[in-house]
Amino acid sequence: METFDLTAHSAHPAKFVSAVAARILSLDANWLTLRWKVEGAGALVVPPFAGRARTDGLWQTTCFELFVKAPGGEAYAEFNLSPSERWAAYDFAGYRAGMAQRPVERAPVCTPRRGGSVLIFDAAIPASALPSLPWAYGLTTVIEEEGGHKSYWAIAHPPHKPDFHDPACFAATLAAPQPA
Repeated sequence: METFDLTAHSAHPAKFVSAVAARILSLDANWLTLRWKVEGAGALVVPPFAGRARTDGLWQTTCFELFVKAPGGEAYAEFNLSPSERWAAYDFAGYRAGMAQRPVERAPVCTPRRGGSVLIFDAAIPASALPSLPWAYGLTTVIEEEGGHKSYWAIAHPPHKPDFHDPACFAATLAAPQPA
């Protein structure tokens, strides 16, 4: 599957982070696995381990996110995944409207690995928590660096301000499997 070089929104550039790449590693009957790679991460604020639990507000610091919807549809799902192992999942009926907790029967698995100036963040989301294929999706990241400096990274951005819920951010597609 394709690796995407995410870009920081021009209104909120990073201080030291030089690149963020993200990709879907695999999707099978049980798990969707994702990977983000952050380069220039020496001053990155990484939330400390807190254990697996559903938690709101994760986007207020370094957080990795997946937005998924049916192509052309209004409703979408949002998954927030933290290096702390905390996570959140929401359903929206339309653009920032009708927000509700998305049912997730098994907690996602979040695995950060940090070395020098690189952070690798892997996440596995239970396939049962995901909408049916095909998808329009966005892989996004909120980056917090020392001193509270934040940048907002996505495959594509709306022009004026960072807003991962904007339809422009659903820039990637994943087709439904073809029958054999």
